[in-house]
Amino acid sequence: MAEETKDEPIIDVTEAYSKTEQFVVDNQKSLSIIVAAIVLMVGGFLAWKYWWVASQEKEAQKELYLAETYFAKDSLAKAIDGDGIAMGLVKVADEYGVTPSGNLAEFYLGVAYMKKGEFEKAIDHLKDFNSSDQMIGPIALGDIGDCYVELGKVDEGISYYLKAVSKNKNKFTSPLFLKKAGIAYESQKDYKNAVKVYERIKADYDKSSEGKEIDKYLARAKALAGE
Repeated sequence: MAEETKDEPIIDVTEAYSKTEQFVVDNQKSLSIIVAAIVLMVGGFLAWKYWWVASQEKEAQKELYLAETYFAKDSLAKAIDGDGIAMGLVKVADEYGVTPSGNLAEFYLGVAYMKKGEFEKAIDHLKDFNSSDQMIGPIALGDIGDCYVELGKVDEGISYYLKAVSKNKNKFTSPLFLKKAGIAYESQKDYKNAVKVYERIKADYDKSSEGKEIDKYLARAKALAGE
């Protein structure tokens, strides 16, 4: 005996289309306003991004270049605050923060304050710096780690060293920050975790400068860990 089937609801496509069409007609004015607002928003954003920001970036590059010159000479005070004529990094970051050069000024500020031993200020500026660059991005995170270690906040320092490693795994910055993490672990007498990061260097970055001398660090940490 054939199974009974329930009647499926039948959708009247013509009726549904008519209702949609009527809704558009009834709300044409509102819909036009919404569409116009979206167009204005998109157009405004594109104009801001490709015209105003681009023009600001040209100015920011000039000011940043002068600050970079002082930075390269270790004239940190002039690099940070300017020389009375050229802007310093602080003003470049403040006035051109939406531009790539203004963002880069935050990185330079962080490093400059770190060199001066003003680690809290350095951390603030390094955290304000955003970069997807494969080298500078990890270095900024590693520098934050250095600052925390200098402040005696070793756990935070280790966390940022490991973030720097994860940011972009490469043969230059990754073994460097793994080694720093290992040394920081050792300073806390956490020798087992020190062994783990040293072993990562040996396994993944044995050709790096850190990898070439990691055996002595690994042997010491293993001995202290009782392995």
